Amino acid sequence: MFDFRYHAVSLAAVLVALAVGVLLGVAIGDAGLVSSAEKQVRSSLRDDVRGAQAKEQEATDLLKAEERYSQASYPFVVGGRLQGAKVGLLFLGEPDEAIAADVRAALEGSGGALRGTLAVNEPPDTAALAASAPAGRYAQLDQDPKLLGSFGRSIGRQMILGGDLLRSEANALFSTRAGGLGPFDAIVVVRIPRNLTGEAATNTNLLEDGLMAGLTKTRSSIVGVQSTTTQPTQVSWYRTRGLSSVDNIDLTAGQAALVFALAGARGSFGSGPDAGGLLPGPELAAR
Repeated sequence: MFDFRYHAVSLAAVLVALAVGVLLGVAIGDAGLVSSAEKQVRSSLRDDVRGAQAKEQEATDLLKAEERYSQASYPFVVGGRLQGAKVGLLFLGEPDEAIAADVRAALEGSGGALRGTLAVNEPPDTAALAASAPAGRYAQLDQDPKLLGSFGRSIGRQMILGGDLLRSEANALFSTRAGGLGPFDAIVVVRIPRNLTGEAATNTNLLEDGLMAGLTKTRSSIVGVQSTTTQPTQVSWYRTRGLSSVDNIDLTAGQAALVFALAGARGSFGSGPDAGGLLPGPELAAR
């Protein structure tokens, strides 16, 4: 049995057919009318594109002006805040030259200097570490990888305070070395995201956690950094291990935040969702 819905659908089909017929008739019977409408649409679209391009250029000019202001004011903001400080840069994993360049740029004008760049060999080569260790328990690292935790704590302390173990293990521990091994007054840490599983992941985590524990117990400024494009973010990893952090070291604001953090400001700074603020409070910036 036919019902109301059937009639409604039929009526709609008729109306659609009529509309199509009208449009076809116009297209066939009045090419001039269609041509005029097409010209109007094209003209309107051109105007819209020009307007959008003008707004884009205006926004670009404003952004460039802001960048010039930031760069010009940067030396006045950070000037002398790290006077005489010897800063170390520690990569947990493969070094990232772009981040290293951003850290060097951050220190310009601060009075501090980058005295050493080190990249930890991950996963750690326990056999090489054991062979390089002085006589004692760390000579057993290849037999008992659980010693990596206490080994890392010793290395972390010696990066700030100096020591023989760090010097003897340097070649086996670090895949990259530029400059000195320390002692440093403050250290910038960069943890590179990577995929490790099984024993490799366990040993790497033991070493990294030990290093961070040793560094933070010295009460020196230890700051974890990343760029705005780092995925996944490492901010929560830094925070849970007692480090201050900067999540936008590739921006001028992030470089200023790094200087403040190395000078003693505590917190998570940057523009990401895990940041507590772009910069430390004005009471610290005014010092």
